[in-house]
Amino acid sequence: MHSTLTEHARCLYGDEYRPTPSRCGADHADHYFIEELTFADAESILAMLHELCPHMIDGLLPVWVRNLAYRLVLLQRPDEPALMREAAQNLWLHGPDWDDIAADLAGRAEALDAS
Repeated sequence: MHSTLTEHARCLYGDEYRPTPSRCGADHADHYFIEELTFADAESILAMLHELCPHMIDGLLPVWVRNLAYRLVLLQRPDEPALMREAAQNLWLHGPDWDDIAADLAGRAEALDAS
């Protein structure tokens, strides 16, 4: 078992900056990690993202995991413009498919700042 979401992600997907631990349990299928991610608090999710992808463009977390993680954080903290901008930047960096969603997030962040 892993004591943190970050440890679980590191064990499953690797870490560009630290050695990847050997697989240490039976919980090494994506669905176990996604289950843990789904019910994690925003602080744990952000800690994982910031530690495993410190420069946003790097890291070994799959893009779909990053997108889901940011979505879950924004559901928990819907009125934080800085998080909206961070999530938007992640979407812009990882493909044009989500540019409209990124633009919407950036616009919502601006609107929150203006109010």
